[in-house]
Amino acid sequence: MSTTFLTLTLNPALDIATRTGQVQPTHKLRCSAPQYYPGGGGINVARVLHRLGSPTTAWYLAGGCSGAQLQTLLQAEGVPAWPQPIAGQTRENLSVLEESTEQEFRFVLPGPTVLDTEWQACLDQLAALHPAPHWLVASGSLPPGVPDNFYARLAKQAQERGQRLVLDTSGPALAAALRAGVYLVKPSLRELRELTGLALEQPVQWQAAAQSLVHQGQTDMVALSLGEQGAVLASASGIWQAPALPVPAAGGTTGAGDCFLAALVWALAQGHHPAQALAWAVAGGAAALLSGGTKLAQVDDIARLQPQVTICYLDKMF
Repeated sequence: MSTTFLTLTLNPALDIATRTGQVQPTHKLRCSAPQYYPGGGGINVARVLHRLGSPTTAWYLAGGCSGAQLQTLLQAEGVPAWPQPIAGQTRENLSVLEESTEQEFRFVLPGPTVLDTEWQACLDQLAALHPAPHWLVASGSLPPGVPDNFYARLAKQAQERGQRLVLDTSGPALAAALRAGVYLVKPSLRELRELTGLALEQPVQWQAAAQSLVHQGQTDMVALSLGEQGAVLASASGIWQAPALPVPAAGGTTGAGDCFLAALVWALAQGHHPAQALAWAVAGGAAALLSGGTKLAQVDDIARLQPQVTICYLDKMF
């Protein structure tokens, strides 16, 4: 497989987005015509990388009618894809925008139970790819049936093949992968608190916790997403912080984190300094807010917003 980026999504989704006047119990909520998008962390990353012009392939587990529709939607966008068939039905997620408050309600289903033979086949086939993609981006939750150490196993394979593994997940799967070692990890503040068991109430505590993962040899970089407070990028050479851009969430925030990650790894692969890569990442996340549903960020918006990002180098080492 000749590609720069390979994204992996074990628990993809057919994302359905709609709107209603007000969300309230027991009543029938009349909704707008649904919009359908291919979803799941790695798939969203692949969609944005493809828009940015990077050779990208989306590898994902897919089954049933919803899995087939997911593939059709990816084909419509021109995203190279490699669906691995499974027996279970690909899940559907529902995003509802409440028009009276502009609040977004996201209903996320658990996904199908993946058989041992199916997730093992995924690892085996990834290990056999030749040439090995330089960047491997694994993003999203593990579906039922997949063990917590799946990403840790993937990390060991990536190290053996000289790949840069970028990981965006949470909980025990994240902790296990970090013990194995990855190139870059993108936790939210909530996920970092869960990982460390610390309250992390002050910025200096966030920064120290992020850089400690680097010092401990668990990862080369930590991209800490802070929502409305911006983002932090920590590496062995220092820490950079960027405030969020004042962009209104026109249609919800679904997919903003995936756009952030896609722009970040794209910039790093282009050879940008980490500070500039962080600026591209913040612009990517902000650009996602300009679109409804999971339309994701558009390249023109990312390029327009990137010069507006302010990067602060934090002259401290923890």
